[in-house]
Amino acid sequence: MKSIKPNKQRKELYNAPQHAKRKEIASHLEENLLLKYDKRAVSVIKGDTVIVMRGSFKGHEDKVAKVNVKKRSLEIEGITMSKADGNKIAKPIHPSNVMITKLNLTDKWRRKKLERGLSEETKKEIEKEAEKQIIEAEEEKKKAEAEAKALEEAEEQAEMEEDKETKEEIKEEKPVEKPKPKTEKKEETEKPKEKDTKKAPAKKPSAKKPAAKKAPAKKKAPAKTTKKEEEK
Repeated sequence: MKSIKPNKQRKELYNAPQHAKRKEIASHLEENLLLKYDKRAVSVIKGDTVIVMRGSFKGHEDKVAKVNVKKRSLEIEGITMSKADGNKIAKPIHPSNVMITKLNLTDKWRRKKLERGLSEETKKEIEKEAEKQIIEAEEEKKKAEAEAKALEEAEEQAEMEEDKETKEEIKEEKPVEKPKPKTEKKEETEKPKEKDTKKAPAKKPSAKKPAAKKAPAKKKAPAKTTKKEEEK
């Protein structure tokens, strides 16, 4: 049960679960589609073509590039805004400011929802349109893959050319060493190796120090005679 109080309404809006937010991202159908599918509005998905009805980009018609469920906004191809640093990013647009001009029918679950309560003729028309869109999507994928391969090959070729240029520059910078003449080598082989005839210089005899003179031997003092020997 929804409340009348705006604070509770805002709380429900911001704290709603993911599946409830996804259902709220819906836009009105163009008059032709309205009469064909007998529906006023349909949830927007990636690949739908839409036209902007309000704002600075009024009248711009292109495909939906991304659906941001968390912020309840759409990103449309060709609508960008510039940042302070000069980079461009996609400008988010609210689904209420947009009207669907062509539906993306590649999803079988979406087709089943749209075909409920419709006649068999309209169902067949929906299936034919879906087949055409599937073939176009496959062709676009192939083109994108071919372009990506071509870009990779071009980058590889550019890298190879840069490598060649750097190698050539390195070769030019290195000095070319001239080969030595062969005659010098022959002369070196013919000449026998000369032995070292030079003798080592003889060592000079070291001057001997004069021997120190011996001190004269001291004369022994005569032994003292005792009284007994004198009597004898």
